[in-house]
Amino acid sequence: MGLETLVLWLFIGLIAGWLASAVVGGGYGLVGDIVVGIVGAFLGGWLFRAMGVGAPGSGIVSTIIVAFVGAVVLLLILRAIHRTTYRRV
Repeated sequence: MGLETLVLWLFIGLIAGWLASAVVGGGYGLVGDIVVGIVGAFLGGWLFRAMGVGAPGSGIVSTIIVAFVGAVVLLLILRAIHRTTYRRV
């Protein structure tokens, strides 16, 4: 993996994670948003393939949309887990 690819992954992760945290609420800071966005990209890609839905459009915008959807799902799952563990205590 080249430097350009790494920078592109970080950029996509940052944009998707930031957008998702703005929509869902909360956030994990700069590094956390990047991680949420990158993990969300994998989750979003898996979800889109599992549902048999193609990515909307093409290019980097399409990648950001898929990563954003995955990041929103990831944040909602993390929020549900956090509430469950918080209520137990």
